[in-house]
This record gives sequence, structure tokens and C-alpha cells, in this order.
Amino acid sequence: MKVSLNIDSQFEETKVIIECKEMDESIKSIIDFINKQEETRFLVGRDGDMQHILKPADIHYFHATNDNVTAVTAKGEFRLKEKLYELEEMFPSSQFIRLSKSVIANLNELSRFEASFNGTLCVYFNSGAKEYVSRNYVNAIKESLKVNRRKGK
Repeated sequence: MKVSLNIDSQFEETKVIIECKEMDESIKSIIDFINKQEETRFLVGRDGDMQHILKPADIHYFHATNDNVTAVTAKGEFRLKEKLYELEEMFPSSQFIRLSKSVIANLNELSRFEASFNGTLCVYFNSGAKEYVSRNYVNAIKESLKVNRRKGK
């Protein structure tokens, strides 16, 4: 991979151009990094009348039911104003990954997987909670775990 940097006071804004033969996980990671420079430091979740500040690292997963999105943490479940697709855009795919149409999980909170006979996966969290991965998302999760495993070496 080649990197070029052109610094010139005549440029009015910073522009990043990526030229590649094909999109792979390293390119996705670079794009995530660039897009997440304005990183979300916290979310505000409601529990009854109380509003709680939630750090992304403390969130095990997001779950959508009907029109409600809930953040699940070790301290409980908190209702969010954000939609699931907005949360997916806020966080890097190296940290949070979609498990199904209704669930986005924190990869750092996953404990283990269990394959199911119908092609889905059952995901267990460090907290003991479990969610199911729909078949549409199984390959993306496997790929994400491979990439993260390589980074850890």
C-alpha cells in the first residue's frame, strides 16, 4: 500500500482519495477511521424518568423492537432516541456489528457462538445474554472476527 500526502496552503479543505483494485477489510478500516474522527463519546439513554450517560464501551448491544431502540448494558436497559441505522453509522464496524435487522452488537462483549441447524448463529455475551444472528449477517460476522483476530496478533 502506498501513501501520498500533499500539503499546500492553497487547499481550502482536506480531501482523502483512496485508489484500490478492490474493497477489502483494510480499506474498510481506513474509511471507518476517517469517518469516525468525530467519535461518539457517549449516548443518552432513558430509564423511566432518569436519563443516563452511556459510554459505547459499556454497551453490550442495541436492540430494536417496534419503534423503540434499547441499549443493553451491565447496569440495565436504556431507551435511546437514535434509530438502529443511525447507531450503525455512528460506530466503527470494527467495534459494533449488525447481527440481524433488529440487533447491533459490541464485538468486545461477545463471549461465544453456537451454530444452529438452520444456518443461523446464537451469540452469547459476556453478561450471559444471548441473541441470534440471521443468516444474512453470518458471513459478515465471520469476516469481521477474522480481521479483528489478525489485528490482535
